[in-house]
Amino acid sequence: MPDNFSITKKIYYHDTDAGGIVYYANYLKFLEEARTEFCFHHGIDKTVLGRQDIFFVVAHIDVAYKAPARYLETIRVVTSLEKIGRVSVHFLQQVTRGDTLLVEAKVTWVCVNKELRPRPVPEEMKKLL
Repeated sequence: MPDNFSITKKIYYHDTDAGGIVYYANYLKFLEEARTEFCFHHGIDKTVLGRQDIFFVVAHIDVAYKAPARYLETIRVVTSLEKIGRVSVHFLQQVTRGDTLLVEAKVTWVCVNKELRPRPVPEEMKKLL
């Protein structure tokens, strides 16, 4: 993945099902956390953007679950920018444990105003990314 940014995360009991395996929907939270940190790393604070009537919503997500993570394991969530469109930002993300690929995802954000109407991705944000 080009221009990767990653975070690590320890799996806790509340992340898992009764069998000690990460509940599939929790990966969406892990991916969201990683995208947020990716933005912070690039100088983008979505709270500040919100004050300017600039919001990003997940419009599409394609997730492939390859292998499970388990209680007390440490995972790595890698995020990279695939492309920026006029009103969209496209990410590629992977969750790994060591050399094992656990999850692959493609995520599309759409830039909207407070009425949830599409608006152009700010030029300043494009420069930062």
